[in-house]
Amino acid sequence: MTSGQATVPAPARAAARVSAASPERASATASAASPTRGTASTADPGTGRGAILRAARRAFTQRPYAEVTIRGIAADAGVSPSLVVKHFGRKDELFNTVADFGPAAAELFDAPLDTLGRHMVVTLVNSRRETQTDPLLRVVFSLGNRDERSLLRDRFHEQVTEALTARLTGPERALRAELIAGHLLGLGATLGLHRDGAGAAATPEHIADLYAPALQSLITG
Repeated sequence: MTSGQATVPAPARAAARVSAASPERASATASAASPTRGTASTADPGTGRGAILRAARRAFTQRPYAEVTIRGIAADAGVSPSLVVKHFGRKDELFNTVADFGPAAAELFDAPLDTLGRHMVVTLVNSRRETQTDPLLRVVFSLGNRDERSLLRDRFHEQVTEALTARLTGPERALRAELIAGHLLGLGATLGLHRDGAGAAATPEHIADLYAPALQSLITG
């Protein structure tokens, strides 16, 4: 955590360290995630996990950690507080799940460099449509905040930007990775802003035809 940011509660810091150290995190993908506690999977319809995760993302990205309660998340998700605890445990465990971009990044970056731009666009659009949420965009809501939400930015930098930097070759890899991440966030924001616009009617492949070349030029350098 950089200087000047508020201290993250000890349980949240500990949970974050456990997640960051896990060797399973880097190899997990959103589609293959297990429905066990703390795994950010929404592929188990009927259990309420998806609704809980969406409510938790709204809560933790829009309000300080201390103001968020399991009861409030449960009410927003339309489930009981006991179901939230059953799936995700304590509040700090649920916060750590929300702050984990590892599975989404693993899926987004799972392609050869020469086709990675197109793969990222198609994967991101498909993910939004299948889960009704963006795999990366929640980090935007943490910008400018000086409380526990700064953990979202730290985790995004570690799991998305640094992971992409390590994959790239050639000069200015870190700068190019940051710009690629910005393109992905911009695409997600645009699709969210124009939910009923032309992008909603376009296929992921057609969106990639138009959007991926700019990403690919940054990937290849």
